[in-house]
Amino acid sequence: MDFNAIKKAAAGYEKDMTKFLRDLVAIPGESCGEEGVIKRIEKEMKDLGFDKVVIDPMGNVLGYMGTGKTLIAYDAHIDTVGLGELSNWKFDPYEGYENETEIGGRGTSDQLGGIVSATYGAKIMKDLGLLSDKYTVLVTGTVQEEDCDGLCWQYIINEDKVRPEFVVITEPTDGNIYRGQRGRMEIRVEVKGVSCHGSAPERGDNAIYKMADIVKEVQALNEKLHYDPFLGKGTLAVSQSFYNSPSRCAVADMAAISIDRRLTDGETWEMALEEIRSLPSVQKYGAVVSMYKYDSPSWTNLVYPTECYFPTWVIPAEHPATLAMVESFKGMYGEPVVDKWTFSTNGVSIMGRYGIPCIGFGPGKEAQAHAPNEITWKEDLVKCAAVYAAVPTLYCK
Repeated sequence: MDFNAIKKAAAGYEKDMTKFLRDLVAIPGESCGEEGVIKRIEKEMKDLGFDKVVIDPMGNVLGYMGTGKTLIAYDAHIDTVGLGELSNWKFDPYEGYENETEIGGRGTSDQLGGIVSATYGAKIMKDLGLLSDKYTVLVTGTVQEEDCDGLCWQYIINEDKVRPEFVVITEPTDGNIYRGQRGRMEIRVEVKGVSCHGSAPERGDNAIYKMADIVKEVQALNEKLHYDPFLGKGTLAVSQSFYNSPSRCAVADMAAISIDRRLTDGETWEMALEEIRSLPSVQKYGAVVSMYKYDSPSWTNLVYPTECYFPTWVIPAEHPATLAMVESFKGMYGEPVVDKWTFSTNGVSIMGRYGIPCIGFGPGKEAQAHAPNEITWKEDLVKCAAVYAAVPTLYCK
């Protein structure tokens, strides 16, 4: 393995990768509206000589390089969140900017940089003759992750019938290698009341007051959740609140909250629901606790419903995919830090649901995700492309 040749090849593509990323940033591509981004990726893959490029019925783009038996995939979700409050941005989030070291714009770290590095990593494999009859590389640009992480891979595995031996998750890792993440689920708690005229509230049964008691107990529950030595503590947070009332001059007859529940290793969705159902105020008021379902159509108008449960996953430090990523990084950039994500990735389906090993390494920083003035670093694009290019050969040796 000539690590210096790989590093040199990756550095030689810095300008091409920068242009590709800036082109992607300039195309708005929030969840369910990624068509333009997908087609720009398709063009780049074809221009770079991928052996096969497919857009599946859901709208994911799958680019193949090589013809070997072992399928090794690189996943990058290519949808972005919205822009939020525009006054918080110091530059146009779609026009973006670049200087000598940085590229700014919505999606640069989360996580359009990942598809750029993975695409050029595969190109480097081809340039340097690293492709062999042992493996095929699959680079996926996947959709709807920000809305429903892992849904795209439920479709790829179940409907496209594509099942890699392992998958590199290219979400931002702050220059480290990540081998796991907490799972999550989206929970709704709803309580009913009886409306009446606001001038005589004693005639009704105020659902908002009931929910206020429930929220206090939910907040306290967060401090009692399970702790795992590697992934850390399970958490929950009230993320949304809703109500129903005939008017602003009436007592509310329905109140509901959404809960963002993060599941550490050893926690299950059944456990998480039961913890809330057991709260005294939930039982007292007969509140209904349920898991949300996701059924929004993709940009191709395909609906693939799923429950909003996203399992925890951890790959062992000694797994061959982990060791290959560590060896690749170490051969070019020194001893890596091996850690875990704070947020969630498509690994919730790939490994969490289907047991296909995942290992994480990607350009950018976690703290840039969903933030205004989002940036990534050109050095990261180059480094990730180089490390990606060496992994399959090291894994299959």
